Amino acid sequence: MTYEYDYLVIGSGIAGMSFALKVAAKGARVALICKTTLDEANTALAQGGVASVTNLAVDDFDKHIHDTMVAGDWLSDPKAVELVVKGAPEQIRQLINWGVEFDKKDDDTFDLHREGGHSEFRILHHADNTGFEIQQSLIAAIRSSENIDIFENHFAIEIITQHHIGKIVNRRTPDITCYGAYVLDIESGRVDTFLSRITVMATGGVGAVYQTTTNPLVATGDGIAMVYRAKGEVADMEFIQFHPTALYHPGDRPSFLITEAMRGYGAVLRNLRGEEFMHKYDPRLSLAPRDIVARAIDSEMKLYGDDHVYLDVTHKDPEETKKHFPNIYAKCLSLGIDITKDYIPVAPAAHYLCGGIRVDLNGESSIKHLYALGECSCTGLHGGNRLASNSLIEAVVYADAAARHASEELAGIHLRTDVPAWNDEGTRHNEEMVLITQSIREVNQIMGTYVGIVRSNLRLDRAWNRLDILYEETERLFKCSKASREICELRNIINVGYLIMRQAKERRESRGLHYTIDYPPVATRHE
Repeated sequence: MTYEYDYLVIGSGIAGMSFALKVAAKGARVALICKTTLDEANTALAQGGVASVTNLAVDDFDKHIHDTMVAGDWLSDPKAVELVVKGAPEQIRQLINWGVEFDKKDDDTFDLHREGGHSEFRILHHADNTGFEIQQSLIAAIRSSENIDIFENHFAIEIITQHHIGKIVNRRTPDITCYGAYVLDIESGRVDTFLSRITVMATGGVGAVYQTTTNPLVATGDGIAMVYRAKGEVADMEFIQFHPTALYHPGDRPSFLITEAMRGYGAVLRNLRGEEFMHKYDPRLSLAPRDIVARAIDSEMKLYGDDHVYLDVTHKDPEETKKHFPNIYAKCLSLGIDITKDYIPVAPAAHYLCGGIRVDLNGESSIKHLYALGECSCTGLHGGNRLASNSLIEAVVYADAAARHASEELAGIHLRTDVPAWNDEGTRHNEEMVLITQSIREVNQIMGTYVGIVRSNLRLDRAWNRLDILYEETERLFKCSKASREICELRNIINVGYLIMRQAKERRESRGLHYTIDYPPVATRHE
């Protein structure tokens, strides 16, 4: 089956949905592709909040810009940082217009939090489930739009370029163009052709490449892998942010996130002997940026052979703690942990990708008529490390920039209709699922063991050699099998794992989130 739209948006988190709403409001026809349901996205799991300068009595843009540059180890693109920081207040107003309710004080001002790396209280939030509040508000707006068609349980397999209509494309081709995507209808098993004048990749992150992650398990790097296979530019994949404080409860996948706002609230990290330890690693203690805190916890765990540490909030007022963190309180209590009386067991987990599909200030990728937004994109904002709560605001600011730019470009773009249907020849092997499941476990183990918080050339080489075997096996299986979500996800996580390793090998320094024992870090600039 073939569909034709003005815009094809692949992904239904805050980036994809906010873009879709903005262009649909101008009368364009939009297809919104969602691998599972609209509810299942990283956005919904974001607890902490949204960073924006709102309290002008103590805060300003320059402070937020400086904090972002410091956290990014001065690898951030200053133009991208300025765009997001200065564009944030207007997009906060847009979110509120879409129905998002941020917590306020009795005087009707925002109840702002402070998180690691921020010099001021500037985090807007909705209790400790801000992402869920945003996701639900955007879903309601999306479902009420007459110009947006929602395709749940649909999985984009490949974007359509010249390659699919018989033209030779190589990495030196300057004008690779996207005409839409081949999309698997998961329920029927049919691969449909979605043709669009403009395509937007908003597929989220790569956390499911790792065994221990806070991401939903749909975060298999699909958009990044598709763009890489189409010979688009992908950058900064070595910068994987491990959240320092995921709830340690063996067997849970994904891991439950203990928001950074809890440390901003006053929670203290302790080892299993009850000793505070952050003073040994950074003068900012528990409010140091996430890469420093994650490495400190990793170091303490290795020092004593422990599998977790503790987060202690027992010294705070119990009622205030319950008020600020109701979902964390309830989750921990369900496991027999009363956070007002007991220490919370925590350990680092793969959380956020700072790199991805390289885009410009309009959100446009190196492939014509293809934009990338949200976690799958590399805007340059995060540099070597994401400042807490900058990601949600980045998504809406860039969605706004992309919507404005794409709307201007749309009239001059013609729909390409001479695209062949997907070649769905092949069979389903009885043992295929067993092979796929085992291969995914192997990739997870390789990435966690060799490409984690602390790396080395030897570990990266071992990971490379082991992943190469899985790559060859998977490509052979893919070529003779009918398209399925499982084989495509395996293929994508292998592609993404390769990109993380390759770009980690190319960065011969310890910088930001990429820490290698072969290249000791130089002094970090904190001023």
